[in-house]
Amino acid sequence: MCNSLTEVAPNITVSAGCKVNFTSQCAEDLFDQIEDISAQVLPLEVATTYIGMVLNTQEQLLKLEAANPEKLMLYGNAVLKTTEKLVSTLVTPTETSYNLSLFLNGLDLQVFAVGPKASMKEIPQLSLNSTQMEIDLIQISENNKGSAAVAFMSFGNMNNMLKPSFFNTTDNDTVKTMMSTVVSATLPKTSDTRLTKPVNFTMKHIKETDPHGTLSCVYWKNTEWVVDGCYLVQTNSTHTVCSCVHLSTFALIMQTKPSAETNDPHLDLLNTVLVSVGLVFLSLTLLTFAVCRRHLRMNNTPRINLCISLLLAHLIFLLTQNYIHNIQPDQMLCAVLAGVLHFFFLSAFVWMLIEAVLLFISVKNLTKIRSKQKEVLGWKCLVIIGYVIPLVVVGVSVGLFPGGYGSKQCWIKMDRDFMWSFVGPVCVILIVNVIIFAVIIFTLRPVLAKLNNDNFHIRQTKSLVFKLLIQSVILGCPWILGFFTEGSRVLEIAFLFLNSQQGTFIFLVYCVLNQEVREQYRKWTKSCCVSK
Repeated sequence: MCNSLTEVAPNITVSAGCKVNFTSQCAEDLFDQIEDISAQVLPLEVATTYIGMVLNTQEQLLKLEAANPEKLMLYGNAVLKTTEKLVSTLVTPTETSYNLSLFLNGLDLQVFAVGPKASMKEIPQLSLNSTQMEIDLIQISENNKGSAAVAFMSFGNMNNMLKPSFFNTTDNDTVKTMMSTVVSATLPKTSDTRLTKPVNFTMKHIKETDPHGTLSCVYWKNTEWVVDGCYLVQTNSTHTVCSCVHLSTFALIMQTKPSAETNDPHLDLLNTVLVSVGLVFLSLTLLTFAVCRRHLRMNNTPRINLCISLLLAHLIFLLTQNYIHNIQPDQMLCAVLAGVLHFFFLSAFVWMLIEAVLLFISVKNLTKIRSKQKEVLGWKCLVIIGYVIPLVVVGVSVGLFPGGYGSKQCWIKMDRDFMWSFVGPVCVILIVNVIIFAVIIFTLRPVLAKLNNDNFHIRQTKSLVFKLLIQSVILGCPWILGFFTEGSRVLEIAFLFLNSQQGTFIFLVYCVLNQEVREQYRKWTKSCCVSK
């Protein structure tokens, strides 16, 4: 019977003119030829070839009618219809069961069929690259004299034809985003297609979800996406489970409110000015340390590298935000910049921890502050520690979640709580710093009781403890404040000001409030006046 059916397979062709100059008429001719197929079964090679022709036509139509969503919608219906018909020709009678999978350019396909002698006890789960489907084919087959077949298809480009904007809701003031690939499920050559149980789809998100967005499980109904008979079972940052009481073409659409503050020119200008001011003072601090390095009694390697890390981080951040519209289309560049920012901001916190550790060592050896520091850790060793630790954290983060970088603002994504790759180390460093400061203060108490408070080392150590405490507040508090800026313009501006002015605060603490540096400033001023 199967052999007799395959003998009448038509010879579907594309004219030479359509190969040279593709038009919408070429697509309609192909769809009409496929519609006229009378064969119930086609050889796998023939059916695969015809499906490939339909998919190639789909690509041509996307280029030809890119500016006409209504026409693309009509052609999308034609692609679905012809593809489902061709897929049905792959279903052949069977006594037991068989599973057929095809992976074409633009379509993943799985066909599962059962016969009267099939020994199945569990509901089958069909799985494609990004979607899984559970369907009670056992009960369906019992309603069809022991035989049934299901075809599960995932279209790579159908979301560009059946656009999410065709999802009509009561609230039209929302941005609609396709969050999954478009999938179709049919029961080919099955007379009784009633479902005994709802069908469950586990869909993988193809884009980052918005915490304030609304996800909807939808199916395609002629000219629009609707939710009738489909509902959301559960969701997380990467997958959503949908349940539907019928078979059709399905997708996952997210609705979000348009962001009014994304293109605020006043906030952008304020950001540029504040970050630029912070960069100027960070540069002045580095210049001061470079010129005064011989006159400073303490090891300034941590502070110099902290300023370098902050300078590069804020500079890259400023350039990224000013050219965000040019960078966003290049996902790889956006992800790389996010990773570099992650590295430099983490490096700043690591250098702050190193400075706290060095201060602790100095307190433990209070009478030999300078010599002991040199004996314990040299500047080369410090540089290795200060940059290898954040590099390891970034490397591990990339290894565990390769797609964690490159959000809309070219920063860390919120998927799978990936933000903890930055927040976690920062919290650990801040907690360790607090512990170190507590130990330092506890250690200094008996020393202060024995030594005169006018002792130079005592005064210098107390000053360093005070400055490091301020530095920890300067670096840590703005990021803590950043967790509460959502929906508050005042807190957002406060976060922007505090975070951008870290360089200014560091200049005030380590240059303006440093007696040794002030003396050098006075000498330079006098020498300039004398020369004039």
